[in-house]
Amino acid sequence: MIIYGMICLEVFDEMVELKVIKIDVPEGTNVIVGRTHFIKTVEDLYEALITSCPSIKFGIGFCEASQERLVRHDGNDKELEELAAESCLKAGVGHMFIIYLKDAWPINVLNRIKQVMEVVSVDAATANPLQLIVAETDQGRALLGVVDGYTPVGIESEDDKKRRISFLRKIGYKRG
Repeated sequence: MIIYGMICLEVFDEMVELKVIKIDVPEGTNVIVGRTHFIKTVEDLYEALITSCPSIKFGIGFCEASQERLVRHDGNDKELEELAAESCLKAGVGHMFIIYLKDAWPINVLNRIKQVMEVVSVDAATANPLQLIVAETDQGRALLGVVDGYTPVGIESEDDKKRRISFLRKIGYKRG
């Protein structure tokens, strides 16, 4: 059944509503979205991030799924911390975290994040436009997946390949 542009499904006498939630990714930032399972996630993610890259600026938001059900937050950049907390509240998905980064790339921190004991999965690490696909029931919301960027328009040519190889060397991720 489609109601006013939203998709609603009835499954075993329960309603499931599918939503698309846009996550803002300001110019110059990257965002990481993942799932976790415990209140100490915010502190452990903070420690993983702060020790992974000396120049990093970040904000963390975490949707607590039980007890007080608050959006927990931390970071070393107040603007990014507020953005992470607001984005988590907008998504409203239990046990989901959002990290905003500046002065570092996801490649600098992803392995550290994945090693945090509470982290269950990482769903996106991007500077692209980002949408969350969320299912809502009477109990709460679930993250079904992400839309990261745009649909490809073709296959890279030899010239495209040369530009990619040159770019990686220009930014220092490959040697000469």
